[in-house]
This record gives sequence, structure tokens and C-alpha cells, in this order.
Amino acid sequence: MNPIRTPARLLSVGALGAALTLGCLAAPASAVGPSTATGNPGIQLDQLDRGLVAAGTSEGVFLSWRLLGPEATGSSETGLTGADFNVYRDGTRLATVTDSTNYLDPSGTSGAAYTVRAVVGGVEVDASAPATAWNSNFVDIPLKKPADGVTPAGQAYTYSANDASVGDVDGDGQYEFIVKWDPNNSKDVSQVGYTGNTYVDTYKADGTLLHRIDLGVNIRSGAHYTQLLVNDFDGDGRAELMIKTAPGTKSTNFNADGSVAAESFITLLAGDLAAGHTNADDYRMSAADYYRHMVATFQGWTAHPEVKSGRWPATLEEAFGIPARYQYPLSEADAASLTNYFMDVYAPARSARNNLRAFEGFIVSGPEYLTVFEGATGKELKTVAYEPGRHDDGLMWGDYAMARIEPGNRVDRFLAGVAYLDGKKPAAVFARGYYTRTTVAAYTWDGRNLAPVWDVGSGWTPMTNPFNDSPHGRDGTDPVYGKLTTQGFHSLSAADVDGDGRQEIVYGSATLDDDGSLLYSSSGILPPGSAAPGQEARLGHGDAMHVADIDPARPGKEIFTVHEGATYAPFGYAMRDAATGQVLFGDYSGKDTGRGMIGDVDPSVPGIENWAIGMQSAAGEKISATTPGTNMSIRWAADMTTQLINGSGDQTPTIDDWKRGRLLTATDTRTNNGTKGTPSLVADVVGDWREEMLVRTADSSALRMYMSTEVTNHKLYTLMHDPQYRAEVARQNTTYNQPSYTDFYLASDMDFAGVPLRAAWLPGSVKALQHVLEDLVESGDVGGPVASQLTATVQQAGRSVADGDPAKAAKTLQRFVKFLAQQKGPDQVSPAARVALQYNADNILRAFRD
Repeated sequence: MNPIRTPARLLSVGALGAALTLGCLAAPASAVGPSTATGNPGIQLDQLDRGLVAAGTSEGVFLSWRLLGPEATGSSETGLTGADFNVYRDGTRLATVTDSTNYLDPSGTSGAAYTVRAVVGGVEVDASAPATAWNSNFVDIPLKKPADGVTPAGQAYTYSANDASVGDVDGDGQYEFIVKWDPNNSKDVSQVGYTGNTYVDTYKADGTLLHRIDLGVNIRSGAHYTQLLVNDFDGDGRAELMIKTAPGTKSTNFNADGSVAAESFITLLAGDLAAGHTNADDYRMSAADYYRHMVATFQGWTAHPEVKSGRWPATLEEAFGIPARYQYPLSEADAASLTNYFMDVYAPARSARNNLRAFEGFIVSGPEYLTVFEGATGKELKTVAYEPGRHDDGLMWGDYAMARIEPGNRVDRFLAGVAYLDGKKPAAVFARGYYTRTTVAAYTWDGRNLAPVWDVGSGWTPMTNPFNDSPHGRDGTDPVYGKLTTQGFHSLSAADVDGDGRQEIVYGSATLDDDGSLLYSSSGILPPGSAAPGQEARLGHGDAMHVADIDPARPGKEIFTVHEGATYAPFGYAMRDAATGQVLFGDYSGKDTGRGMIGDVDPSVPGIENWAIGMQSAAGEKISATTPGTNMSIRWAADMTTQLINGSGDQTPTIDDWKRGRLLTATDTRTNNGTKGTPSLVADVVGDWREEMLVRTADSSALRMYMSTEVTNHKLYTLMHDPQYRAEVARQNTTYNQPSYTDFYLASDMDFAGVPLRAAWLPGSVKALQHVLEDLVESGDVGGPVASQLTATVQQAGRSVADGDPAKAAKTLQRFVKFLAQQKGPDQVSPAARVALQYNADNILRAFRD
């Protein structure tokens, strides 16, 4: 397999020589003279290399590469302006591309080596790593499948690759691939049974396994339990991994030859060690364990705070609606008698699906942690208690209150995401609960401390009887956040909905402001035919949510959601104003409306279309009774329309266009997550602004990445340099995977003047500048004492980045540029070298100007 790309520095010796021989030495305006900086960095994003990839097609070799965010300086009718690009095959220039970041070489061959070099003001200022062509429009990233296993109940299981994320874990400007492995007995939280362990691997693009995290027996496997947060949280230019852990979680680091370099369990908290917990503990419940658990719960009934306060029945007989019989506190024998009645009579009478004698495999006790791992090695950096804790097995959460009794269900519904809460640096967001009690906590990581930003919760949902009540749709007991209950979805989004430059957390039908305050909780009036016509009700829970600038004719963003509350929900689907939560349009369905999607699937219709019950325009006009798929969308086409990924279970995944039909059949691959049919990841991982589809091969021997090879004349910076999109990619794997959306309107009828030109702080850019300088020194274009001075200065800036002090790094780079400008002799700094160094340094310092 040809690698996606090989490590290379931004400006090679050959690139510099080409710049000199071309005679293009007029320096771009942005690269002339020293820069001034305020010391206040812009929003932090990933420093990426050119991302050049090549793919063999029937028409030749297709090339695709990145325009980086800081390189964009303006717009045209078809795209952004800024850097242009010279394309080289085997060192010979083929073309200068100005209107896009792709090129088709009709005479290309599989063995040819391609590079692209950015051109600014006629000067080549960098060069990509060389790329040779894939055999087709995909490349395989080899995976190492975990060994099969057997549950305590004697059931065998095997593994398949599941969701994935990306992050630059080693600071080389290239993304690594973080892959979650699920056993074939993974469960929804409502399903009974043991599961195998969950594993999380980190791979280089060539399939080198850097490390594997075994979450252990005390983290149940399934989409709702484990989400991967991968991002550079501390701003050192290298991504970390944050994940929920427990005693028994172990990280293994590998050598380049695949042998084990080191392995260790996570560090248990001091209080847990004092209480006798160890990494050898197994908190999984057998059916006998659960029976004993319920006996103990009933024995402690009179001591429960809700019983003591009078909010719950004083006796279990009263709760079950049977004659009083026992003395309280209950003896063990009487508690056992009531447990038998509860499991064998009361529960089955509530629902034929209630078989509590078979309840096993759940984890309802033991410590729960949140751990930060170093992205490159898997080394544990910090472990803290997961907040909030489970409290109980779901009794207070309403898991026993409905007709369908599901211990361990609502209590173990987890969400996670990344958000730029301060408009500058990524924070980690972890949540527990969304049907009844709802809790959300945000953290920052500075390389040493995992510091809480805010921690909010709805409070408990009041119940008069925990064994027979309807806890949904009620305000929680918290006077400020009580209306968060029942509003959460199986995902969340981070988006700047109020235009203040800081991202909010869209938590389904409610939104938390960047400071953690409740921005709004959306409701509507129940229509005729509903459960309570005329009454106000929450929009409520749903499975699919999309936050974007959907209607460019309206200011701000919109939120499109579907709802499963049936006759208790005002809408089956709704379009809301993202800033206020006001419903713009929607339809009542009276049933669980489970799937919905948005996308520019019809370029003749203004705005982005939406569909759940038929298809509507962005403004709510009915377009079609039939709809495209709802599994996952992808920006695949040259014309900036949206395509849909279809196929679930054992079906072959496809990419389909609503107007043109099938564009891709991903033979011998599979999607994930059962009927949801979601790829491992859809994101702008390499190449131009279009998204790649990552799916597992049918045997999970590789993660296969497909790229579009349609030649486009649209030029846009990598979507990963849009903060909403970067945050959404980080949370895409959360529970029911949802597409990632940009902060700006992105569709076939977009106005490119509306694309923000952000001066982002890219921590790895200082290391990239250092590599440029090293190449220039090696080539002799920077020499003498000047070389030593410039090298020492940029190294000092790099140390400031590693220390988490970007402002200090900026001040050091100001000295670098000033010193560079003072060097007049071409024997010390060649004209082309001066331009390249000034341009790259200036792009960094742009992030620090007002």
C-alpha cells in the first residue's frame, strides 16, 4: 500500500531552488516587514500540512490538497482567494492552479511522485510532501483486531471496528486515526446481557499501531457508554484523548515493530484505594448479584431520602399496590419475599417484557472516572472522578417507574463533545442523562490540570412512586435548570448560536449558553388529536439533530430536529431559530419520528433541504413526499451539493445523489451501529474541502478511506479550519452519530464572501516554521551567524508553545521577524528564503492581532 503521504517539511530544498529558477521574487504584501502582535491569540485549531493525496482514475491521476485557513485572503464567485499552487510531477511543473485545490493529470502514472507548492505573490513559499497514486479512490489503513473472548455466561464474542476519530497526536501536521473496537455482543443500555471489553486504538496512516486502551470489564460496550474526545486540548500542538474509564482500564504502548513497549493500568483515586478498590475488581452483575442488590435496596427502603421526606410511599406494599404485610425496616427474609414478588409478579404484570430474573451484565456500582491520555503514547496524564456519579442503579432516574422496567438505562446515558466555550480554546463536555435527570459538565486541560469550567444539572425529576409513575416531561427540582429534563437527544452539538464568538451547547431541545446558563428550553402547544390538546409541552427527546446555517435568507443558524414523543410531542419534526429556540415550522406526527436529515440535495431549491415526514425547503415549503436516506450525509460532489450514505447491517455502503443516483459502491466494506448504518467517520481528513468516508472492511482488517475524485472549480479552506466543524467532527462518534456542519452557510448556492477569514492560532505552526528554517539552512539559503540566531529564536518560540504560553511564543516570533528584516545580505539570507520565512511567520502572527 502506498502511504497517504510521507513526512516532509513545508519548504524543501528542491522547492526553494524552483522558486529561484522561476525568478519570482516579488514578496507578497503580507510577508514584507516585521509584524505586530497583541499577545491575544485567535481561536485554536489544528496545524495541518498540505494533505496532498493522489488517486488513480480511468481518466488519469487525480490530485487533491488543502488550502489552509490562514492562507485565505478573500473571495471570488466560485471560491476563496489567497495562495495559488504549482503542481509538479517528478520535479517537473505541470500547471499553476488558481481556482481550486485539485488537479487531474491525464498523463499521470501510478509510480509518479507529485508535489504541490503554494505560490503567493509569484513566490513559492512552501512545498508539500510527495504523494504517489492510490490504485483507486480509496486507501486502506491496516488494523489489528483484538482477540476473541468469552463472557462469564459462557457466550463467545468477536470484534469489529466501530466508530473512529482523527487527531494529530504527534504534531507532524498529519492526522492519526483513533478507532473504537466493539464486540459483537455490545448492547444498548436497555438490553440485558454481558458484553466483551471495549478497545480504543490509535494508528498512523500506514497502519502502525501506536497504542491500545482496554477499557476493561467495568465499562460496558455499546454506543451509549463510550465516546472518544480527540483534540489538542492544552494547545501544545499534539492531540489528547479523553474518555470515560473505570478500575481495570489499561493502556498498552507499542514499539514500531509491534512489540509491547509499556503497559499500565490507570491510577485509582486515593479515596477508592482506601476503600479497597483495585484494578482487578469486576463490578458486572450476575442475575444472582442483581437479586441480592434488590434485597439490599428493599431492606434500606425506610432510610431512603425520598421515603423519609414523604415524597415516596412509606412502604413497598403501598408502592406495589398490595395489602400491608411487613414490619419496617425489613428483615432480610421479608426483603427477599418482597423481591420475589417484585420480580415474579409485579414487574411481569407491568409489562410482559419485564424479566428481571434475567438481569445480568450491567455495572451499577464501583468507581467511575474521566481520564486524559497522551495521544501519541496512550500514557495516562490525569484521572478524576466522573461527574456526576450514577447515584444508584436508576431508581432515582425513573428506570423502574415506567411500565417497561429497565434498571441501568436512563442512569447510563452518556454524551460527550468538544466546544470553544471561550471562543479560543477547545473544552471537553461530558454529560449524563437526558430522559429525566440531565447533567452536563465542561472541563479544560492545560497539560497538568483537568479543571471544571461549569457543572450544571436539572435536579431529580419528582416522582410520587418510583415503581409506578411517568417521570418524563416534568421539571427537575433545580430552580434554574429544571426545564432541561426530557429535552436531550442521543447527541449534542457545539455551535455559536447567538453570534457572540463563543460556542453554546445545543442539548437537543434545549441550549446551554457558553457560560453554562440555560439559554432556552423549547416547547410548543399540543395540537388536536394529541394526548392533551391545547397544553404546552416540551419539544422533547429525539434521535436526530442538525445545527447549521440552513436558511441563508434568515439571520443566524437553525436547528432541525425529529421527536419521538408521539402524541405527547407537539411536533414530529421541527425547525427552530438556533438563537431563541423558537419553532419556525414543523409537523405533528402523533408517533415516534425516529429519523431526519438535512442537506442541499436539490440545487434548484434555495437553502438546505430538510426531511423527516416528506421533504421541505429551508423555509418550510413542501417539496416532495419521498425522501433521501437519513443514515449520514457527506459533501462529496464537485458542485457543493450534499450526498447521502446508505446501507446498514450486512448491506454494502453506497454514496447516493438525490438527482444523479449512485456515485459510489463501497464494495467489501460495512457501516456500523446496526440500523443506524453510520460510517466510522465522515470528515475532511485529507485533500480539498470535500469530506472523506471512512468505513471498516467487511472483515475489519482495515479502515478504508474513500475520497471524491470529481474535479471541482470551487476553492475553500479545509473544513477542519472551521471551529464548529472541527468540534462536530470530535463529537461525531457520540452515541447516534450525526453529520458535522460548518459555522458558515455551505451549499451549492453559497456566497463565498460569507466564509469567515479567521486568524486562527495553530500551535503546530511554530514547529512547521522551524522545519522550514532547518531546510533553508541545510540548502545554504540561510547561513552564517544569522542561521544560528534565527534557529535559536524559533526554538525558543517552540518551547513557549510546549509550555502552553502562545502569547510568549508570539512575542518571540516578533523578534524573529524583526531580526530577519534587518538582514540585507543575500549571502546570509537569500531573497526567496526571506520571503518564505516572512510569509510563514506572518501567518502565525496574524492570530495575535486585533
